[in-house]
Amino acid sequence: MKKESVEKENAKATNDNIPKVNGVGGIFFSSDNPEKMREWYSKNLGFEVNQWGASFEFRNVNQPDEINSLQWSPFSKGSEYFSPSKKEFMINYRVQNIEGLVEKLKQNEVTILDNIESSDYGKFIHIMDEEGNKIELWEPN
Repeated sequence: MKKESVEKENAKATNDNIPKVNGVGGIFFSSDNPEKMREWYSKNLGFEVNQWGASFEFRNVNQPDEINSLQWSPFSKGSEYFSPSKKEFMINYRVQNIEGLVEKLKQNEVTILDNIESSDYGKFIHIMDEEGNKIELWEPN
C-alpha cells in the first residue's frame, strides 16, 4: 500500500471518531391525525408508509456499501415525545461517537434531557437547543 493511501485511511479512521453530527436520521412532527397524514403522503407523494411513518434509504457517499435511512413520522398533537419542547417538530440527527459528543455538550452547558439509551437501532439521547427545540441524537449500530 502506498504511503498516501495509508495516510488517507488513518485520517479517515481518526475523523470517524470525532464527536459530531454526520447526517439527519429523522423528521418528526405533530399532526391532528397522524393516520390520515400518513395516508395523504402515501396517496399524494408516494410515500411507502407503515404505522410509524416512512423510511427513506440512501447510500453513504464515502462508503457505498453502507445503507442508511431517514425516518419520517407524524405524531399525535400534544405527544409527550416532544416534551419539554413546546414546538411541534423534532429533528433526529445521526451522530458518530455519541459518548464523546455528550461530553462536549456537557462542557458547553447544553441541556441534556436523559441518559444515552441503547436499542436495537443504536444509541439515543435527547437535548434542547438554545431556543427550546428538542433534538434527538442517534448513533446507529
